[in-house]
Amino acid sequence: MSDEIKKSRLSVLSSHLTHLPPESSVMASEKEAALAAAPSDSPTIFDKIINKEIPATVVYEDDKVLAFRDIDPQAPTHILIIPKKRDGLTGLSKAEERHTEILGRLLYTAKIVAKQEGLNDGFRIVINDGPQGCQSVYHIHVHLLGGRQMNWPPG
Repeated sequence: MSDEIKKSRLSVLSSHLTHLPPESSVMASEKEAALAAAPSDSPTIFDKIINKEIPATVVYEDDKVLAFRDIDPQAPTHILIIPKKRDGLTGLSKAEERHTEILGRLLYTAKIVAKQEGLNDGFRIVINDGPQGCQSVYHIHVHLLGGRQMNWPPG
């Protein structure tokens, strides 16, 4: 991968950390980030959060998973739930039978966190996968969204 492409990807991803774009550009910037992102063995922003190199507002943690508030929330409650070890699980399409336990743990954690957050009237779970699924970080993660009426179709 060329240095120019790496710089472009880094610029798009780091822009998510430094400011929140106007709502009208959120979809475009997320799409741009997803199109610029690529799976890699390099540490992701989530690895840096797990290692406490980057701060996050953690709402739940155990030995297998970490849940924290999204820096660009798309609902009053928007929490990301991630496994602490990637183990090759960069996205759902990369899941193997050996990942079934952690995949179940991510969804069960979403239920625990939703209850903890008072989302008694319902919530939405989203897993983006690949560029067309708008995945911008290649470390599988579950979005827990709630606190407002969701629409269908989602987008």
